[in-house]
Amino acid sequence: MAWFQKQDTPDSQTPRRSKAVEGMWLKCNHCREIVYRKEVDRNNKVCPKCDYHFPISVAERIAILVDFGTFKEWEAELGPEDPLDFTDTRSYRDRLKAQQAKTGRKDALVIGEGLLNGRRIALGVFDFSFMGGSMGSVVGEKICRAVDRARTARTPFLLVTTSGGARMQEGILSLMQMAKTAASIAKLGEARVPFLSILADPTFGGVTASVAMLGDVIIAEPKALIGFAGPRVIEQTIKQQLPDEFQRAEFLLEHGMIDMIVPRKYQKETLSTLLSHF
Repeated sequence: MAWFQKQDTPDSQTPRRSKAVEGMWLKCNHCREIVYRKEVDRNNKVCPKCDYHFPISVAERIAILVDFGTFKEWEAELGPEDPLDFTDTRSYRDRLKAQQAKTGRKDALVIGEGLLNGRRIALGVFDFSFMGGSMGSVVGEKICRAVDRARTARTPFLLVTTSGGARMQEGILSLMQMAKTAASIAKLGEARVPFLSILADPTFGGVTASVAMLGDVIIAEPKALIGFAGPRVIEQTIKQQLPDEFQRAEFLLEHGMIDMIVPRKYQKETLSTLLSHF
């Protein structure tokens, strides 16, 4: 990194020391400042300089939202196929195997149930580390199965999204999940079972255009990027420069696209309060 220069020295240990020093620091994705990693970790993975919320793992997300030891996963073995026999620079089958080996899970969504301050909820959490949290057939199916269970048991459904959108390797079958999940959420609404949506950084594409924006209450984390197409694509399409902080959560709140911005450390209590009103 620019702030650290390795000195010319015959000491063979120098490269190892430099890597250790670099590992102590992070560059914030929003303010671009260098911040101390341990301070970020102590602060729920939040930048101490600008309040940007760094991405966190599925396990960390569940630990923040669900009472300790109460989460039970559903449909963990449900995995994707390769219906189009798709290949770009690599086959889709090979990509899936690599992602499954890296993450230890079958696809980009974890669903289950747990207690939130003693109240039972159904929960879905996207995993951005699995192919960018893209929504393919299995992700759509798992959302619908979680919603069906929530509707049957009359337990609130909470979905945390962080996604690049539809999964191109599944083509139209991926795009179909937008209509499928939207129809499932509509049935949940007809049954008057609450659905709360938390948009984490980033939430884009077909996920934004469908299930993520259908919550009875739509919450975003501070500084989260939320949209359909990326800003560069939009600028090239409309031939205009976009406003500062376009597609950040604060911009969306100001323009009525979301209901609340809630920092990570207050989310559990905020959700508990909202659910008590339902």
